[in-house]
Amino acid sequence: MTGSMDGTPWKLFLLSCLLLVGTCCAQDFGQTQFICTSVPKDMDLCTMQNSGPAEDLKTTVMQLRETVLQQKETIMNQKETIRELTSKLSRCESQSFPAAAAGGAGGRRPGAKNTMGDVSRGTMDTLAQLGQTLQTLKQRLENLEQYSRGNGSAQANSLKDLLQNKIDDMEKQVLSRVNTLEENKPGTRNDTDQRNRVESTLTSLHHRITDLEKGKETRPTDKFQLTFPLRTDYMYAKAKRSLPEMYTFSVCLWIKSNASPGVGTPFSYSVPGQANELVLIEWRNNPMEILINDKVAKLPFIINDGKWHHLCITWTTRDGMWEAFQDGVLRGSGENLAPYHPIKPEGVLVLGQEQDSLGGGFDATQAFVGELANLNMWNRKLSISEIYNLATCNSKAPAGNVFSWTESSIEIFGGATKWPFEPCRSLN
Repeated sequence: MTGSMDGTPWKLFLLSCLLLVGTCCAQDFGQTQFICTSVPKDMDLCTMQNSGPAEDLKTTVMQLRETVLQQKETIMNQKETIRELTSKLSRCESQSFPAAAAGGAGGRRPGAKNTMGDVSRGTMDTLAQLGQTLQTLKQRLENLEQYSRGNGSAQANSLKDLLQNKIDDMEKQVLSRVNTLEENKPGTRNDTDQRNRVESTLTSLHHRITDLEKGKETRPTDKFQLTFPLRTDYMYAKAKRSLPEMYTFSVCLWIKSNASPGVGTPFSYSVPGQANELVLIEWRNNPMEILINDKVAKLPFIINDGKWHHLCITWTTRDGMWEAFQDGVLRGSGENLAPYHPIKPEGVLVLGQEQDSLGGGFDATQAFVGELANLNMWNRKLSISEIYNLATCNSKAPAGNVFSWTESSIEIFGGATKWPFEPCRSLN
């Protein structure tokens, strides 16, 4: 404002400001700032207040105020939601990880990364999805059992097959998540209990399906396979009886895997004082090996192509002579494999895991991943023709006289699955 303005315009300018304040800016906008503008003395101020920049400014201020109020309301709602989620998560952590939540010395390994929040959320999501899926499966399984008891119709068989596929898909997802959680979380007793409940429920479901399958009179008890979908230290099958003392043996099986590196341990037999009494293993980038009394022979097998293969191994304590057959053809032989050492009795035969102690001490890195079927053992050396008959599913093929592949001879643990299988018809 300059001193060159005469008295009349100056008074009119002040009067314009007062009028604008009194007439145009009467609304309460909270903390506001008034802007005064000089106007010609003959302009209608009431007309001016409803047009031009002042009106645009007023509209803009109103829109901004409305937007701010909406955002404030949204933020308040989000804060309330965050408080609720935080409260629920805290309760979940205190229930699932009591030792760690208390901050005690046993809650976390020294130097371990604190991933408690992520693990809690993953555990909660996994268990919630597991509960919903298992509830659905149980209901469908009860319906299946009613159908089977009623008439054993084709509709019941179709429902059973659909249920089996659903369980297989669900099982892989749940076990994968549980396995991932175990790799990242601090070990707690509560976590182990939750995992055991998962394994127990899955095993129970498969046992019930097996009971339904046994109701089909035409189904042979040896026409099945075991599937080990993941490397874990708790998924396995176990023979119900031990092996006798043997000075000669033959062992044959069907196997399918594309795991890398190494398919793992198809079977292991441990006895008191010797965990590696008889083991078949392909570990990491090493070739497949057979161990007898902790002595090793490398086998010329190539099987991790995702196709079914028939394997047979014969051995005799005299000079430790051994032979290896793949798909009915002799692939290699050797000697001095634990010569004059008989296979000891009173042991534990496990499928899918390598034992570091009698019946246990499993290591997930050595676990078998793939499918097994028709594992049989004899306390004699099979002839070349007998092995060929086994590999080609000839009706003259012998069954094992030491261990025979039947549903009643094995127990399944930890989520390993059992499915119908017929050699040669189910190949690849």
